[in-house]
Parts: sequence; structure tokens; C-alpha cells
Amino acid sequence: MHRHGAHLLDATSARFALWAPDARSVSVELQQQPAIELLPEEDGWYTGVAPARAGDNYHYRIDGQLQVADPASRYQPDGVHGPSQVVDIAAYPWQHRWQGRPWHEAVIQELHVGALGGYAGVASLLPRVAATGITAIELMPIGQFPGARNWGYDGVLPFAAQRSYGTPQQLCQLIDQAHGHGLMVMLDVVYNHFGPDGNYLHQYASPFFREDRQTPWGAAIDFRRPQVREYFIQNALMWLCEYRFDGLRLDAVHAIDQPDFLVELAQRVRAAVEPGRHVWLVLENEHNQAFLLEQGFDAQWNDDGHNALHVLLTGETEGYYEDYKHRPIDKLARCLGEGFVFQGEANRHGQPRGEPSGHLAPSAFVLFLQNHDQIGNRALGERLSVLCPPAALRAATALLLLSPMIPLLFMGDDDGSRTPFLFFTDFHDELADAVREGRRGEFAHFPAFADPEQRARIPDPNALQTFERSRPDRHDVLAGWHGLYQQLLTIRRQQLLPRLPGTRALGAKVLGAKALSASWRLGDGSTLRIDLNLADQPQPVALPPAGLRLFDSSADAHPDDTLSPYSCVASLLPRSPETP
Repeated sequence: MHRHGAHLLDATSARFALWAPDARSVSVELQQQPAIELLPEEDGWYTGVAPARAGDNYHYRIDGQLQVADPASRYQPDGVHGPSQVVDIAAYPWQHRWQGRPWHEAVIQELHVGALGGYAGVASLLPRVAATGITAIELMPIGQFPGARNWGYDGVLPFAAQRSYGTPQQLCQLIDQAHGHGLMVMLDVVYNHFGPDGNYLHQYASPFFREDRQTPWGAAIDFRRPQVREYFIQNALMWLCEYRFDGLRLDAVHAIDQPDFLVELAQRVRAAVEPGRHVWLVLENEHNQAFLLEQGFDAQWNDDGHNALHVLLTGETEGYYEDYKHRPIDKLARCLGEGFVFQGEANRHGQPRGEPSGHLAPSAFVLFLQNHDQIGNRALGERLSVLCPPAALRAATALLLLSPMIPLLFMGDDDGSRTPFLFFTDFHDELADAVREGRRGEFAHFPAFADPEQRARIPDPNALQTFERSRPDRHDVLAGWHGLYQQLLTIRRQQLLPRLPGTRALGAKVLGAKALSASWRLGDGSTLRIDLNLADQPQPVALPPAGLRLFDSSADAHPDDTLSPYSCVASLLPRSPETP
């Protein structure tokens, strides 16, 4: 199988390979050189060697007419419609021989590179991130998208690092610097669709897609084809082996109807990574397919846990929160005790969702209070810091950071940021109009936006101001919040981290409408117990003795038989003699 794209053979030549099964001819046009015909091979490939150096720009010409960027381009200096550039990642002089960190040490902060000022802006934050106790950053998608700003999920050239964030060399430098601070760097990758502007695959490689299967973004990608599978597997290997990212988060794999592709991808990654190096693979998967978490993937984002917590914290039950409106505390208890809430039960659409997950370790689930989706998919992009009482959020934060599940926070959470994170793009003309009106139409069935004048308040995704408002403001924050994160993550690092390997859930007991007690047997035989009350009334419960408590979120002293309103108490109980 050929390697997609352009790859340097030496300092003066490169091999070019394009899968174009619908084309009759393909040539590569390099700057200031005559076009060079690529030779047709079996299965729709066109390949050839041409004089080229790192930094040279090139296009492909299909059938002597259509000029396109390389779908496996490594860099687009002029955007999605401009030429591709030959890149030599291997020339970057890495300063740190980094082997990574084991998965149980993961405390992940998701961030948007553009909103933080590009690769250089992210790099400037690394010392503070590490000092907080975070052990990994996760970049939202950086594959080349149209324009200068976008969430990243409208990317059309997934091998090319977004030009408005910096150069490929600057991306390497960011990763290298993060490793110097002891931080893993994960990347969110989108293998389920391409964006609407700048993707020309339909015109010369239509078998890349299958029209008989539709997704929210159009025809599904055809993962039955080896050339297509190889395209995305090579992409994963590029990020992990050439750029030395430490892990991938695979976006919305429920839109990939060939789960065996995901298994193959994990196998190829594990085989390619050098011995001793830690690489993390994480899924977003609405289908709750537990079997994939035993097939080479470390964990899955646990939307169930977030959704139950959001209903408890805010009382909102619209949209996907409707599945959690009845007894949300029961659902949170199941999440803490068994992983998934939906393990085959019917959702609000009457469709069965999920697989049994109670046999999996707590570390197979990434827990979060919010992320880019749950903030940015709101009409006005509000964070929990403005949607619920600070004391309730403080209690939920303690659960997040002290639970044996893998905690994930969104950029700004560790400061208690109150600035919104809005949905933003940089489209133009008719596409911009369609995106703006489509965005506002999404909320027409919400009572708060039923009136057209109300919907007009929803920010235009294409307006520069929408993007600028989404930059975290370190001044508009909850008082004392950064210190809270530092305190909790110090407890996690010192008291829990050495005990996390081998942890198993002991279950969770519902105490009241918004209160529960959850326990886990840690790897050394001790027991972690978390008592949580998200109600505005005290909750009777027999708490462990004060000397065994790791953290108490309440400012008031607890009686030993009562949980204060909006409180979380985490306790570490010693191993008893009868513990097996």
C-alpha cells in the first residue's frame, strides 16, 4: 500500500502518491517547474518521483483541468484552496527524549489553539498548566480548515496543521516544550467526515464515500476500502510518530459504521510505537460500545456522567438532557459504579443504546463537567460557572478531580472562567448565510428561542467578535478557583495516584434526590469514598471520621451524620485486615 501524499526521498527529490480512482490522468505541478505526469498503477493510484525540496509548493492537476491541493498535504501556506507544501518533519531537532506517562496519571485539559493565540500562545501557558497539576493538554482539531478560525471540526485536509496557528515546525516546538514540562499532548482527530469547503475528493475519488449511508455531514466515508482505511491510519501514525503527539481523541466514532477499522487502527498504532513509550487512544462514541475499550483503546469520553451531572447542577432537561431528567441521581450513581448509564436501555428516541460496562476499570472512562461541545453547543455558550451556584460547582469539581475516573477539564475551568465559548467559523457568502441560519434554526424548538427575535440574539458564527468573545478572560473568573484546582490535584497526585492501578468500583448508593455515596477499592486495598450532595438542603449520612477525610468542599463544619448543602466529602479508608 502506498503512502498518501508527498514524501522526501533525499534533499532534492520526493515521491508523490495520489489515490484518484475516477481520474484518467494526474500530474504534479511544482513551483517553477514543468508539470510531471504521475504513472497510473493498480487500484486507482497515481505515483511518481519529482525534483523537490522541503518548502516547495505543489498542486495536483486532474485530467488536465481540475487543480487541487494534496488531500494528504502536510501544510497549506495559503489555505485550503492554495498549493500544498513539501514538509520535512524529520528535520526538527527534538530536545526531549520523552516516553510519556501511564494512563492512570492522566489529568487532561482540552483547549482551542486559535482562541489561545496559536501554538506560541499555548506554549506560553505550559508552565502554569503544569504547576496546576494538569498532566496533559488536548488540542481541539488542527487539520486545515477554511479561513482563519474554526472549532476544527470543519477540516478538509486532515494531514495539514492549520496555517493560522503557526508552522509545522512551531507545532513540533510546542509539543517539545510541553514534554519538557512533563506534559503529555493529545490531539482531537476527525475521521468521520470532511468539512463543506475545500474538499475535492468527490470529484476524483468518489469511492472514498458511500452514498447508501448518510451521516449528519453527508455521505459516509467508506471504511470498507483499504485505501481509505490506510489514509486515516497513516494520519494517526503521522501525528503520533512524526509530530510525537502522545495520544489521540477520535471524534464521534459512532458515525464510523465499520468498528473493525477502529480495532485495526489501534493495533497499527500499538505496533508502530516504540517499546516503553506511552501513547493514549481515547474515543468519543455515543453508542457506548464497551467492547472497543478492550481492543486497544484506553478510554471513552463518558457523556453519560456529564449529562447526569449537568441536570443535577442546572435543572435543564432540554435536548439530549431529556434522557437524564428522571432521577438523574440514580444515573450518576450508575455512572460512578459501572461506567456507562446506558448499557442497552432505550434512549428518548426509543432506540437501545450501549453495552454492559461494569466489568471495565474506572480509568476506562473520561469524566468531565463540561467540554467544547457542552459549552459551545449552547446558543449563548455559557459555562457552568454562570449556570449553577458556585458551591454546587465546587462540590462537583471535587468529585471530578478525586474520582478514579480520568478527569478532563476545558480551558478556563481551572480559573473558574465566566467567559463564554461560542460556536465560531470563518465561512463566506452563501455558506456563511447557511451556517448562520442553520445555527439559529437548531434552537427553534427551545422555549427561550422560539421567537425569531430571540433567535436573532444567537451570535453569528462567522463574525470575528464571536471568536474574540470565546477567548478565556483570566479576569472574569470565580474567586479562589485556581487555588481549588491546585489543592484538589495535589491531593490526587499525592494520595490517590500511587493507589490507582488496579482500582475497581464498589458501587454507589443513592442517599437522596441529589445526594449519593460512591466507593472504590484502590489498588493497595484501601477504599476511596466520595459523599456528594448537590441539593440546597442538608443530607443525613454517616460520614467517615474527620481524620480520614482527604477533602471537604463545604466551608462549614459537618456534623458526622450530615452532608451540608452543595458539598462533597472525599475520604480514604485504610485497608481492613479482612480485605482480600
